[in-house]
Amino acid sequence: MSSTINTSTGNKPVDPYKAKSLEDPPLQQKVEDMVNFISETKFGMLTTKLSNSDLLTSRCMALAGKEHGGIDLIFHTNLFSSKTMDLTVHPSEVNMSFLDPVSGSWASISGTAALVADQETVKKYYSPALKAWLGDLGDGVHDGGPGDPRIGVIKLEAKLATYAITRKGMIGRAVETVKSVSKGDVPAISSLRQLSEEELAEWRRTHQ
Repeated sequence: MSSTINTSTGNKPVDPYKAKSLEDPPLQQKVEDMVNFISETKFGMLTTKLSNSDLLTSRCMALAGKEHGGIDLIFHTNLFSSKTMDLTVHPSEVNMSFLDPVSGSWASISGTAALVADQETVKKYYSPALKAWLGDLGDGVHDGGPGDPRIGVIKLEAKLATYAITRKGMIGRAVETVKSVSKGDVPAISSLRQLSEEELAEWRRTHQ
């Protein structure tokens, strides 16, 4: 039995363990399916490199908005928090991941983060829920309102996105897994898709 598996998409070799799930639909469908999933999930984990070491850390974040047809993500941040320092030192080493624990669908977006603090942007994405998050210091300035100097915005410009949309329900996934195990095969329970830097750039050009 040969130990070499010739699985490829075009001229690009594909991991044989991913090959059964990998799909490459038209760009519009790939983007829209990912954007819809992210919008519905809303909460995810933002991973950054610590400002003073090579270690990584993750924080739960809520999606505050999207730009360029949904591929670039917006999050609120406290400009005086440790993640602000992390992003200042390592702006190009950022990942945002989303997971639906019920279906098993997930998305991973890697890219470059920019910290924005101008009032126009802050007011555009402001949410009254920030008052509960930041609190009111009682000085008439740090009140959690749109003019609070602690409030900033993180803009994550996507450079690579990978996501998996579950094809079957819980029972269907279990059945497919059992069938595949009995055959010594990899179960095809998810639609695995990837958006390259070139595809994301193309989408961004047409969705300003």
